[in-house]
Amino acid sequence: MSRRSSTDPSIDPVRVWSTWGMCDDHVHDHHAAGESAPRAVEGDVVDPIALDTVVEVVVSMLFDNTNHAQMPPHGPATRPGFLGVDTVSSGVMVVGPVSAGVVAEHGFSALVTVRTAESSHTVLFDTGISPFGMADNMERLGLDAADIEVAMLSHGHFDHAGGLEGLARLRRRAGLPIVVHPGVWAQRRQALPELPAVELPTLSRRSLEEEGFEVIERRQPSLLLAGSVLITGEVDRTTDFENGMPFHEQLVDRKWEPDPLILDDQALVVNVRGKGLMVLTGCGHAGAVNIARHAMRLTGVDELHAMVGGFHLNGPAFASVIGPTIHAFQHMAPEVIVPAHCTGWTAQHRFATEMEDAFIPNSVGSSFTLAA
Repeated sequence: MSRRSSTDPSIDPVRVWSTWGMCDDHVHDHHAAGESAPRAVEGDVVDPIALDTVVEVVVSMLFDNTNHAQMPPHGPATRPGFLGVDTVSSGVMVVGPVSAGVVAEHGFSALVTVRTAESSHTVLFDTGISPFGMADNMERLGLDAADIEVAMLSHGHFDHAGGLEGLARLRRRAGLPIVVHPGVWAQRRQALPELPAVELPTLSRRSLEEEGFEVIERRQPSLLLAGSVLITGEVDRTTDFENGMPFHEQLVDRKWEPDPLILDDQALVVNVRGKGLMVLTGCGHAGAVNIARHAMRLTGVDELHAMVGGFHLNGPAFASVIGPTIHAFQHMAPEVIVPAHCTGWTAQHRFATEMEDAFIPNSVGSSFTLAA
């Protein structure tokens, strides 16, 4: 059927984005995208990256799909509740100010602080979807944007990069390095069967630089903050069940081509002394299992301590991926697993029942402290 242009004012890209994961499964031709996929690494890493261990890592959730102010503490997770959030005056309340609350929207952002015996460092991982949601949450939670030494994007989708404007406001245009994969600038669209194709908002490098960000492009792994944080770069695709995002396309030489693999998808990795790796994902488009295995292969560390973030298992198109994903993580046996953002209720429920000892629900404002 013919498709209307994404410039048609009757088409809402955010609405279509929200229904994307709910469409029926579809056999998609991965050949074209597969030609440019990272080469799979067989066997053990010959020369692993020397990721320094840390004595503690704290992952503070600035933005996620869910906020539950009465969610109790759970293992390494602490919650701000109502008392841990800034207050505002109210003209309709008799006694005192009220909690300002925190914003929950379809997006993801986390503040990651690593501590060694000598120092402490902070990196911002993704920025959520709305221009100022993440920034408002930081202020309401009493977090200081001046502590951020470097930012990174897990990939270029707008529900992870939308809050960069608010971050620039918080930092008053003070320079901040931001590490991205060069694929984040790609023009992309969703082309679901029987629906109009909708172009997604595209990140502007020039605008970021005008806002005071120092853009650093890397396809390869990167070590940050005195070697205590690893960014994976492009992730090797080695499982036979994680095949990326159907109906996702990229504009190449003025022609829309299949882009199911979303090669700019990357993760953040920290090595907690005596515990193993903490892996943080944005959407996990590379596949949560692929990402975890890739992190272990890069570092030569064979213990996965915690897996946190979006695993993108929502909707019928990913229903068949949930079982193999959980089975693989049962084999890796992390002590902590926090499926957030785009993981979806069905997958979260199965993680909660089939990995009960490790599963921890997420909520905006939660902090996860993993210590040696």
